[in-house]
Amino acid sequence: MSDEMLRTGPRNLITDVEGLAVGNAEDHRLKSGTTVLTAAQPFVAAVSVMGGAPGTRETDLLAPDRLVQQVDAITLSGGSAFGLDAASGVADALRAAGRGFSVGDQRVPIVPGAILFDLLNGGEKRWTENPYRGLGAAALAAAGTTFALGTAGAGTGAMCKGVKGGLGSASVRVPGGFTVGALVAVNALGSPTVGEGAHFWAAPWEIGAEFGGLGLPARLPAPDLPPPGKGAREATTIAIVATDAALTQAEAQRMATAAQDGMARALVPSHTPFDGDLVFAAATGARPLGDPGTDLFRLGHAAAICLARAIARGVHLARPAAGDPLPCWQDRLSRPR
Repeated sequence: MSDEMLRTGPRNLITDVEGLAVGNAEDHRLKSGTTVLTAAQPFVAAVSVMGGAPGTRETDLLAPDRLVQQVDAITLSGGSAFGLDAASGVADALRAAGRGFSVGDQRVPIVPGAILFDLLNGGEKRWTENPYRGLGAAALAAAGTTFALGTAGAGTGAMCKGVKGGLGSASVRVPGGFTVGALVAVNALGSPTVGEGAHFWAAPWEIGAEFGGLGLPARLPAPDLPPPGKGAREATTIAIVATDAALTQAEAQRMATAAQDGMARALVPSHTPFDGDLVFAAATGARPLGDPGTDLFRLGHAAAICLARAIARGVHLARPAAGDPLPCWQDRLSRPR
């Protein structure tokens, strides 16, 4: 799959995968929020966890040998362990709408989720009642085919090494007629940019000027082993890659695993003991595979490219807010280079 063959979907969002919807909800005083991916029908889902400090809900059931093979929604949230309650708000709202795995006369919505740590970002965290259940329900209610990036949803209070993180998304058309998209909340221990400049590590995979069009710097820094760029327990990048291909849960897991390469291309370093880095995969099943071997190869490679681009877009689109402990990427752009 050569670069000249790559083009984005019409929105350059994960919702270019037909049938998917994404909703954000955030509280800017809290400096945190939640993002939900859902669809009108249950979809195949899987997960790959490579970080050393994940925070998750219902990820064990995503293994290929489990009974339930499809889910109703996936949540990404700030709030550390408190943010896992966002999935409860989503599940409550889905149940009220008659959605969920059927057990007798009951419906049990299947809502896996993952969280990032944003409790020390300058926001007001002295709540008396966990706000994330309400944020989850609000994000589901807002779900549609267009949604905000940057300082929005689960990326509202995200931070990386030396620069604000954010919520990113991207899509690509794949030979064979498939679409692949990525959605990510970037809150990494590592850096999305080369040194302290404005160039993104993900630049080789940029399509057009979707995150500034700067390319890579003329000279890359010498390899080194820097100390952690932020608090050792204050990181995690959580993502979803999706396709309209008809995949089994095992095939979706392979796509999620391949997509982890995109995280490593865009964040240096990635998958540290202090990050909870993980990637969910979602497959709507609208398009059957032609040649399974070739198609799975292309889908995995496309997912990695999409995730790298989505990470850079999330940081690129972050915006300043009162009380931020870190500058935005836009501030770096204004410096002499």
